[in-house]
Amino acid sequence: MPYTAQKPPAKESSEQLRARIPGWGADLDPADRPSVPKEQFDPNLSGAHWDFPERQPEERPRERSIEHEFLTPVFGTSCPTHGVSGAIRRFSYAKYSEGRAAHWLLLLAADRVDALGSTLRSFATLRPDNPITQTGIRTEFTHHGLQSRRGQKRVDLVHQPLDVIVVAGPWVAAGLGAYAAYRKLSRAGRRRR
Repeated sequence: MPYTAQKPPAKESSEQLRARIPGWGADLDPADRPSVPKEQFDPNLSGAHWDFPERQPEERPRERSIEHEFLTPVFGTSCPTHGVSGAIRRFSYAKYSEGRAAHWLLLLAADRVDALGSTLRSFATLRPDNPITQTGIRTEFTHHGLQSRRGQKRVDLVHQPLDVIVVAGPWVAAGLGAYAAYRKLSRAGRRRR
């Protein structure tokens, strides 16, 4: 209801609501509540047998926000920070508050550095990353990708043109950079002769 100059109508009483809405206020009377005999209101009754839980040992230093005095009693250890991306993450947590944009921008940059590092590491293996099959581009042609979008009111259609840039952009930029480096080195080699 929009705000108007007129005073809003008075609230309905419990009796009027009960008459208008079947079952309204069924739990107002404690005698009608099925949980009342078992219900105990004691703010100190938590079932915990400790004041502070036993702390998980910290085998490697973990990143911790500067707003917090210490890590939570239990924390994840499945993905420890490593390399350049880990150094960026540790710097972000040590220097900036979680309320600052710089903190989150550094964490985003660390994610991008980690993604680039894993892509470069894949080239050192016998099975490097394949952007054609692993990004789903091939399924666009083999599983009716365009047909599933035509005439549909799908939400993902708005950002779909950007997907090509986001997925292919780094590969195209890397290829252009490698080509430019090759040309520069070949020109420098010709001049020395």
